[in-house]
Amino acid sequence: MTARHHELTDLYGTELELFTIWMKNRGMTKATQQAYGGDVQSFLNAVYPNAIGQLGKMDVMRYLAAAREKGAGDEARNRKLSAIRAFFKALIEMEAANSNPAALVAKSKQEKNRIPVYLEENELNELLQSVQGKFYSRNVAIVLLMAYAGLRVGEVHRMNISDLRPDGAIHILGKGRKWRVIPLPNAIHEVLRKALEERLTSRQGKDQPFFVSQFGRRLSIRMIQTVADRTIEQLKLERPALADKPLSSHKLRHSFATMQIRSGTDIRTLQELLGHASIETTQIYTHIDNKQLQTAMDNIAVKLPGRLLAREFSSEL
Repeated sequence: MTARHHELTDLYGTELELFTIWMKNRGMTKATQQAYGGDVQSFLNAVYPNAIGQLGKMDVMRYLAAAREKGAGDEARNRKLSAIRAFFKALIEMEAANSNPAALVAKSKQEKNRIPVYLEENELNELLQSVQGKFYSRNVAIVLLMAYAGLRVGEVHRMNISDLRPDGAIHILGKGRKWRVIPLPNAIHEVLRKALEERLTSRQGKDQPFFVSQFGRRLSIRMIQTVADRTIEQLKLERPALADKPLSSHKLRHSFATMQIRSGTDIRTLQELLGHASIETTQIYTHIDNKQLQTAMDNIAVKLPGRLLAREFSSEL
């Protein structure tokens, strides 16, 4: 540990411990706790050695401005702000602070309706053919769940054996600790059953994780990302046209949503399948397909008067 880390712990250790307790009691995932904890420690490092009670709105804004100068975009800035807000909210609830200096700091306006990056259906088919690795059945199941069921990496990580039901549905613990049920096609259910048959014995007692590492532990988020990313890299080797496309494990979820929209799935149903709290988050996928726009306008084209284009217009108009 660095000298500065010890200094931060000495000065803010109690507050950081209270924040950790608060996050656990709120049911936040380990990944969220780590992300929020890292952002808060970065903030405290910037305001050191000021006491928590002395911090104000300008301290928060100064830190966020410095983060932007170092290259943080709108999304990263807003995430840092959310972490700091949560930190002071926790301290207020734990009676360790009287005010939240981050509460009145405005979030950055992010670009709306950004077109997501995704793979076409034929490219997804080729992606499955690109799966490799010693634990082949496990890796295929992981890629299938992200690309053909829309699961987040963290959701794949949290899956237990009991979440796969006899009727083929899976019960998924998503963001905000909200459960959703996804009825899987028979083909995916069969792949999951095969992965389960070949699964190594877990050493984790009561909770039996669905995906297990070679050491018998729950497969980590990092390893799940690695499985997806290696498969994507293999696909790029086979499809050089995709070499410059910014693909990642999360883009498989985008690909699933794109397929659903193109198949005619309504926005509310897609919201449920993806586990989005707000339909605004889901609506980004209604702007992805120019072919649908073209089809809509072609429907208008056949209704235009037949002699419209043949009419001669005066140049004086």
